Amino acid sequence: MGQQPNPDDGPEQPPPIDTPGPGPDRGTLVYLGWRTLVLVAAVAAGYLTRPIWHGLVYSAVYSPTGLLVVGGGSLAAVALWYLPPDRLDTDGSGGSSGPGVVSDDPDPIGELSGAGDGTAAAKVRLLAVIVGLLIAVSFLVGGISGTLEQRTLAQETMADATEVEDFPEANPENPRVVPRRVSEVTTRGEVSYRQHRLGASDIARREDGSLAWSYPIEPDGFRNTLRLNQRGVLLSDMTRIDDRRTETFDDTQFTYGEGMFLHRSSDWQLKATDYFARYTDDAVEFTHDGTPYMYYPKTGHEWRLTPFPHTVPVWDGGALVAPDGEIRHLTPAEAQDSEILDGQRLYPVSLTRTEMGSLGYRNGIVNQLPVVGAHRGEIEVAELPDGADNEQPFIIDLAGERMSYVTAMEPYGADSRGLDEVWFADAETGEYTFFGTGRETLTGPERAMGIARSEDSQTNWGTNFVVTEPVPVIVQEDLWWHIKVSPTDFTDVTRNVFVN
Repeated sequence: MGQQPNPDDGPEQPPPIDTPGPGPDRGTLVYLGWRTLVLVAAVAAGYLTRPIWHGLVYSAVYSPTGLLVVGGGSLAAVALWYLPPDRLDTDGSGGSSGPGVVSDDPDPIGELSGAGDGTAAAKVRLLAVIVGLLIAVSFLVGGISGTLEQRTLAQETMADATEVEDFPEANPENPRVVPRRVSEVTTRGEVSYRQHRLGASDIARREDGSLAWSYPIEPDGFRNTLRLNQRGVLLSDMTRIDDRRTETFDDTQFTYGEGMFLHRSSDWQLKATDYFARYTDDAVEFTHDGTPYMYYPKTGHEWRLTPFPHTVPVWDGGALVAPDGEIRHLTPAEAQDSEILDGQRLYPVSLTRTEMGSLGYRNGIVNQLPVVGAHRGEIEVAELPDGADNEQPFIIDLAGERMSYVTAMEPYGADSRGLDEVWFADAETGEYTFFGTGRETLTGPERAMGIARSEDSQTNWGTNFVVTEPVPVIVQEDLWWHIKVSPTDFTDVTRNVFVN
């Protein structure tokens, strides 16, 4: 017979319950593990496609507003992603857990698959609120940092600039005779490519020292951007209208080039190989020893922490792209010492445009304010009239085959159209010199184009002919506006007009 229970032993005791030890339980570890796995996969995918997100990442690193919105929003998203979901009592009994209490067995996969849609929606709403607040704050921060950026840039530009008493002499061998639109019409009429086309034009130096409009010969059509490569470059002489020389170097394919899709493009490869730089300028297409190359000027940013955090753009060198796919990232000094790049434009045009635009702040922030500002010595980039078909800075060749970016500045004021100062930026070094007119005022581009029209009242301007592309030239220390007269279809240059 089995042993009978002893009544004196009292009621039978339940088996002991295992109590969890210190640290997270298994469910929490599984939840964090899954979340980390998904996050790592997303980061890996983002890294592989990083050129697509280049603008967002760059702004998060080098822009106060981007740091707030993109950086802060990303951190908030990661924090919410790891925040454990609330498992509410849903059995209708108002169980002991109570609302807002995490259950003993969280189901991380369930939330990922849609079982936690309520929690996911709450997180999205909270993230939207956080990002909205960050955007609101960024308007205030952006206004302060943007103003300080302009002021700092103006101060640094003025500190590095040299005032000259005479205009630098232009190179008489390299005048800009052929406007861009005339070059595009006539050059495209001289070539015949079935699967390629001429890309965006720019100004480069030919091997004989003359200036030319340069074009990449890039794939044309979506299918061809996926399968074909850039087919060299084309250089079209801009220094003469008669007996123009057009050179095609179309027997060399670029491994990475213009007009090619995604990872096959030079833009993708530039950003993949030097991520923390900006490529805001078009490529300079040129040849060296008969081999075509492309050069991309690079712009970076530097932080200034006082009196309020802001950044300023700086020249960050350039990238030299060879047909075989080699990409050489060069510092400014290395670019200037490169034999291949000798005589070419190295300094970013976009940076020059930004620096010139900041000069309105050179006498202080208050000085240029609309209501309380005195506008003492304030200048602004001279406006070009409609039909000018040009933009500042102008690119001209100075004596000694030194290309320069020229910016005409006019006094502040709605009715001020005369020139107050003329600025020159060396296209190889970025060094600034400027000529101040003192109390005299030079004729601006708008007035010069009007004079060119008025000299020939018999021409039916606007219907048959137009005056176009004013470019400053310096002859015997005098500034002249070189203006072209073209038919409205831009098939030729019928006249060159010079206005002192």
